[in-house]
Amino acid sequence: MTPATSLFTPVEADLQILADNLKQLVGNRHPILFAAAEHLFGAGGKRIRPAIVLLISRATMLEEDITQRHRRLAEITEMIHTASLVHDDVVDEAQMRRSVPTVHSLFGNRIAVLAGDFLFAQSSWYLANLDNLEVVKLLSEVIMDLATGEIQQGMNRFDSSLAIETYLQKSYYKTASLIANSAKAAGLLSDVSPEIAQHLYSYGRNLGLAFQIVDDILDFTSTTDTLGKPACSDLKSGNLTAPVLFALEEKPYLEVLIEREFAQEGDLEQALTLIQDSQGIQQARELAAHHAKLAAEDIAVLTPSEPRQALTDITEYVLSRLY
Repeated sequence: MTPATSLFTPVEADLQILADNLKQLVGNRHPILFAAAEHLFGAGGKRIRPAIVLLISRATMLEEDITQRHRRLAEITEMIHTASLVHDDVVDEAQMRRSVPTVHSLFGNRIAVLAGDFLFAQSSWYLANLDNLEVVKLLSEVIMDLATGEIQQGMNRFDSSLAIETYLQKSYYKTASLIANSAKAAGLLSDVSPEIAQHLYSYGRNLGLAFQIVDDILDFTSTTDTLGKPACSDLKSGNLTAPVLFALEEKPYLEVLIEREFAQEGDLEQALTLIQDSQGIQQARELAAHHAKLAAEDIAVLTPSEPRQALTDITEYVLSRLY
């Protein structure tokens, strides 16, 4: 499997600048927040979201260098993503992420919530300073979507009647919205046509959905060590994802186990066996492949270049994580 980072060769230098800038942006006025930020930004994430922003910036600015605004957009994207992870971990009471302790497990819930708020506020301030109303609107919508997705997920816990469309909508809010809107924003900063901007949005949306579906499959097929967080944590907490929703269509008893919230001994193990014995994981794979294919078609409208090729390769990388 190609490591994600090798796909980012065209923007390797840009990502190094981004890594240096992120810690500076948070500033060191607040020692605890700075410590939290250092912990977050040093946690060895793949930086897929800012890399996509930078690749799109380069793929749409072939005749000249990308601007400071493109770079700042990539930084804002990573700040928003990181802020959402901090809040998610508090809500989910997660102890580990990317194989390192979460902010709230190190600093406590109060600091974690404030650190997340601070990053959201900081990203909004830098966003306003881009002086591009259309881009401000796109990224502000992302922050609303993240909260909407988290609320929707909380409201739908252990709901075995959940439709796959509702799951995809929640996945859009929680994962794909940031990729879609920041991809489009990068194009707008390059003055692309409205038609190209729409394709960039669609690329990000489909890539984000494929990415989330693959993540949800890995929750069942991967180990805690590989995931960097406990396996099967979604099912345990009642967050029903694509493999479960597809499995429910052919394993009616799964509904009984979910509805009683795995209250009896052996319920969770039995549910996992039913899911593994169903076509649920395979159907989820097909759904992820469908969205990855759509993303590849969307990005093909750009002029051929090394950055465009990397953006196409990312659609294949997302699926390769399953094998």
